[in-house]
Amino acid sequence: MFYPIFDPTYFLVLIGAVLSIMASARVRSTYSAYSKVGSRSGMTGAEAARRILNSQGIYDVSIQHVAGELTDHYDPSSKVLRLSSSVYGSTSVAAVGVAAHECGHAVQHARAYMPLKIRTALVPAANLGATIAWPLLIFGLLISGRNSFLINLGILLFSLSVLFQLVTLPVELNASNRAMRLLEENGILYRDEVSDVRKVLSAAALTYVAAAAASLLQLLRVILLFGGRRDRD
Repeated sequence: MFYPIFDPTYFLVLIGAVLSIMASARVRSTYSAYSKVGSRSGMTGAEAARRILNSQGIYDVSIQHVAGELTDHYDPSSKVLRLSSSVYGSTSVAAVGVAAHECGHAVQHARAYMPLKIRTALVPAANLGATIAWPLLIFGLLISGRNSFLINLGILLFSLSVLFQLVTLPVELNASNRAMRLLEENGILYRDEVSDVRKVLSAAALTYVAAAAASLLQLLRVILLFGGRRDRD
């Protein structure tokens, strides 16, 4: 069978890529702007994180420095909150906000927040789907008879990676909401500073929205490319 060189479904990939680039640029520019605004408390990201964790009765999570910028994350498997160079020792409202957001994930873990549990459970399946979905789809088309089982399995595995992105959205939004509340409750930031943090975390949330949208567009492309051909060929 002849497949055209120009595939119109590439437009779906292009749209997803543009959304991701725009969201990434937005978060970096917003973070850069508020990383120049010092918090009036003078607390560093690491200090703010420790106060928040202690306020929630969480004493078994360690705080570590990690290289890079915006590489901050909470590792539930080892109960480690890793803060990047631009957050760990910085006293800016942006740094404190990012540290508080990661604390939000630690609180979710401690409180057995269900969407976080679902996302954690989906990690192996999502990684597997991202790795072997396309090889399965292509192999399913190439072998004699256009194997419907392999194509359906490939689409299913790809869908699991999309589901992971969708479940990530409420997890991240909830962590940000927890962060802003805890920053004010613990006297780490004043109300107007929390408003600045909201801008930073809202910009960061756009990256997850863009990632989910890009994944859905990719899934649509997979269905358009492979979903009908297994019946037509």
